[in-house]
Amino acid sequence: MGYDIERFVGYVNEGLLCSICRDVLEDPLQAPCEHAFCTACIHGWLVHHSNCPEDRQTVDVSLLRPLYRYMKNDLNRLQLRCKNREHGCVMICSLESIDRHERECEYSQIPCSNAGCTVRVERRNLDGHLAVCEYRSRECPNGCGIIILSAEDTQHNCIGELRTELELLRSEMICRVEEAKHEMESRLDSQRRHMVQKESILQNEIKELKSQMSRVMSDVRSLMAAERQHRQELEQAELEKQEL
Repeated sequence: MGYDIERFVGYVNEGLLCSICRDVLEDPLQAPCEHAFCTACIHGWLVHHSNCPEDRQTVDVSLLRPLYRYMKNDLNRLQLRCKNREHGCVMICSLESIDRHERECEYSQIPCSNAGCTVRVERRNLDGHLAVCEYRSRECPNGCGIIILSAEDTQHNCIGELRTELELLRSEMICRVEEAKHEMESRLDSQRRHMVQKESILQNEIKELKSQMSRVMSDVRSLMAAERQHRQELEQAELEKQEL
């Protein structure tokens, strides 16, 4: 939809009106036949039609182009009233700058910034509303440090609130301790399994060393026996030599 023509000051050229909604062009596009439309209007039209609503020539979304520069300049120079005129705004400015003005207009209806509040007020009255809003929050004046809503002033109980917060902190602490405990147990189990594996490996290595030592001792005994045998043979040979 375009801009309501009633908002404009002075004459508006017929060529600057949307061929569909007949209001002043908003975010305009132009067909090859040079008829102009609001972007939203022509896109909605082409969902159900495939031609220009003015002369019935074939039109496709891919054929739409931006408005000619001179027409765009004429459009931007048009003067119109702020949409908040009914609330008291008397601003008249160019179409080119109207969006910027209306985003900052003191007469714009904006929502209250307090969570839970559904009231909409004029921007210029927002501070006054926030001062009395039942959803405004503040720190308890009695020193408990709890943030409370103004609507909860009469129900607020410092001791009860602190007890509740203490219980929450205690529950959180218990959960953290349990998590730390489980983590430590998991680490100890992992280290225990690692130590058992290392112990098994060491025992196997000890068995292997004992086996090697046993073989070495057996070899040593065999060598000593062979040496004794050799010595005895030498002694016997020496006796036989002496007898000869």
